[in-house]
This record gives sequence, C-alpha cells and structure tokens, in this order.
Amino acid sequence: MTAIKRILIANRGEIACRIMRTCREMGIESVAVYSEADANARHAQMADISMPVGPPPAGRSYLDVEAILGAARESGTDAVHPGYGFLSENGDFARAVIDAGLVWIGPEPETIEAMGDKERARAIAKAAGVAVLPGSERFRVGDAANVDEVADSIGFPLLVKAAAGGGGIGMQVVEAPERLADRIAKTQSLAERSFADSSVYLERYVANARHVEVQVFGTGDGHALHLFERDCTIQRRFQKVIEEAPAPRIPDRVRSALRTAALALVRVQRYAGAGTLEFIYDRDTDEFYFLEMNTRIQVEHAVTEQVTGIDLVRWQIEQAAGNFRHVNQDDIGCRGHAVECRIYAERPEKNFLPSPGTIDRLRLPNDDEDVRVDTGIREGDVITPYYDPLIAKLIVRGDDRQAAITRMRQELARVEIRGVRTNLAFLSTAIADPLFGNVDMTTRYVTDHWPAMLKQAG
Repeated sequence: MTAIKRILIANRGEIACRIMRTCREMGIESVAVYSEADANARHAQMADISMPVGPPPAGRSYLDVEAILGAARESGTDAVHPGYGFLSENGDFARAVIDAGLVWIGPEPETIEAMGDKERARAIAKAAGVAVLPGSERFRVGDAANVDEVADSIGFPLLVKAAAGGGGIGMQVVEAPERLADRIAKTQSLAERSFADSSVYLERYVANARHVEVQVFGTGDGHALHLFERDCTIQRRFQKVIEEAPAPRIPDRVRSALRTAALALVRVQRYAGAGTLEFIYDRDTDEFYFLEMNTRIQVEHAVTEQVTGIDLVRWQIEQAAGNFRHVNQDDIGCRGHAVECRIYAERPEKNFLPSPGTIDRLRLPNDDEDVRVDTGIREGDVITPYYDPLIAKLIVRGDDRQAAITRMRQELARVEIRGVRTNLAFLSTAIADPLFGNVDMTTRYVTDHWPAMLKQAG
C-alpha cells in the first residue's frame, strides 16, 4: 500500500479538472501542468500547485516527457495521472514515471504497449477467442509492395488505420482500389505527426455498424469487472460526439457475449486499472468484432459513472495505491440510462472544422442528481488552435432511455455560447432525430444524413 498525497495530472482541460475534483474529495493535492497558452486556464487555476511545461505546441509542452517529469520532481509529486490523450497511452512515459520512483496511475507499461499496437492487440484478441475483422499486417512508409494483393483479400470497402494511435485520428475509408495508395499516404503522414509512428494497417469496413464498447476494470491479479456497455455510434470523422449507457437495443445473448469477451481480454493480460474494449457491432448479422483497447480513462466515462454511481477515477487512484477493495460483479448495478453530448467549438457546416476564438458568453446547466457538466472552460477563455476544441461534456440521466433523451433536449436548449461557432444545433438535431430515438443509427449517420442535417442544423 502506497500513501498518495499529491498527484500530478499530465493533461489539461476538462479531464484535468475532473480528476482534480476526485483528488479534492479524497484529500489529495493536485498538481497541474500548463503550456504558455494555458497559463490562465481553468485547470491551472483549480489545482493546488501549477507548473509550466513549455510553449503552446503540445509537442513542446504536454507531450514533453522531460518537462512533465521535471514538474513532478519540483512539485514533490507522489503519483502521475495521465487522463486521456497526450501521453496517456505512451508506454515509455509510464515506464519513465515508474523509474522516477513515482506511482503510475494506469496499467503496466508493457500492457499499454501491447494493446496500443493495433497489430499486437488483434493477435491478443484472437488468442483469447475474440473475433476480429479481417485485416493486414502493418505497412510502413516504403513498405507496401504487396498492398494491392492484401487489400483484395480483405475486400472493399476497407479502412486504413494508424497502427499506433487511436481516437479515429487519420482513419480513412477506401471504397475502391484506385484510392488506396493516396489514403495510405495520408494516414501515414498524419500518424507520423500524431504518434511519431507512420505505420498503418488495413481492416475490413462494416457499413451497417454500431460502435459499442465495454467499460472494464482489472485489479492486476486476473480479477476483472465490467461496468456495462456504452454506445458511441454517433461520430464525425470517426470521432465520437454522442455516447450513452447502457448500449440500447442489443440482443441479450450479444450483450452477454460482449461482456464475456471484454473480461477475457482483461483477465488474460492481468490488467490493472480502468480500460475500455471497443467493438464493431454488425447490425445485419448481430455479430461483433474487436476493434481496440484503450488503456486509460475514456472521454465518455461519465455516462458509465452516471448509471453505476461509481467514481472510476477514485477506483484508478485506489488501485494504483494498492488499497482498492475487492468488488464482486454482482455488486455493480445499472440505474436508468445516461446520454452524453460533447459540445465543441467547431463548424458543422464546414465538416466540423475547429472554431477557435474567445468565449464571450458561456451559460451551462447546473449540476444536479441527474445532470452533470464536465468542462475546463470559463467565460472569457480562449479556444486556441493548439488543442482539441472541446468546450464541455453535458451528461444527463433518466429512469429510461426516452427520459434521458427528453432531459438532454431540455438541457441543450439551456446552453448559451457566444464568441465561437459550436455544434450545439447539430447535437440538438441529432438527439431529436427519430433515427436516434429508434436506435436506427449507424456509424455512417452523419455521412448518410449530412445534406438534410445541414438544413436542420442551420
């Protein structure tokens, strides 16, 4: 058992603020790191201690391992929580934290590396008896001599995906062979900039699909728990914007099989901490396929917390400190239904391009038992071009799915943001769409309904 009195949060924005709230409730001091662009940011002001780590570009601040470790040493930190994004799935960073004598709040570096490498993760899933989509080995720049032959064996349409990354970054759909080389080159270029690894792989694309994931938690000794499923089907550019828990309208046998598959992967790795297993659910066949494992807290973890009443960040900290109490699967209940909308400074009419600028006015709903707002932004703050333009996550819970949707529509109508363009109208349109209400959506929802949604969203 390790006494943790001070945690450095190697992140920014809403996730840094959210982790700080749990630290405060646990009587643990929080240390914020900030770039020059974030000197007056909410997370830097909210922390007990704040440390500068470099210029605005993430590569010179939030991704600078030496700067982060220097801040940890100077602040007298006991432990490091990476949040999501940035260095959260960087095995070398986790190893450096541990080598520095600090507590790493996350799984073992070797697990991060194994599951962060998509090719290795697919192999682990297969070995655990979990179905994966037909796919290729990795291709690096200049190493794609037989790519056409491999693509033909997989079949079109297919996806080009970064082997070392996540979050939908750089993912490309290829409908026909003549577009393949160009899409591979684009994905490799973005993968190199985002993950310092240009390798990509090919995977069969399921058109009539939903994106379903299982929240898991492991104690490092083979004991594993699931905290039900989430549906994250509503996406733009392969990045989620609306999530809900539990996943609606899935046959009971499929739901049970999803949970069993997720737990099998956690157990075989002797996984420690919070993680998420992501799957593609084929609506035509009721089959599901492993996509990837995120070895960190998810952006959408709040909908799981709302229906289970469990603080996943607290669990992460307790597990890392060695004082996580044993929990049985039957101890975890699911209360009602929760929906989350991600409110971004972006322009839906311009393919959701970011809309940087100053937030001149910001009015968000107040938290109560069934409404939660996670944000790192205040009125007067600047949405910079350097980072993700997330303004807030609005999460609501209802006794059932329809009640949660109705409450979400009401709360979205109360949000007022001026100074930047946002996706608020888009979210309101999507939430009110009968396709969403009837669970008739697929991951192609935005693409297939774009012209009509543009007119409705204004």
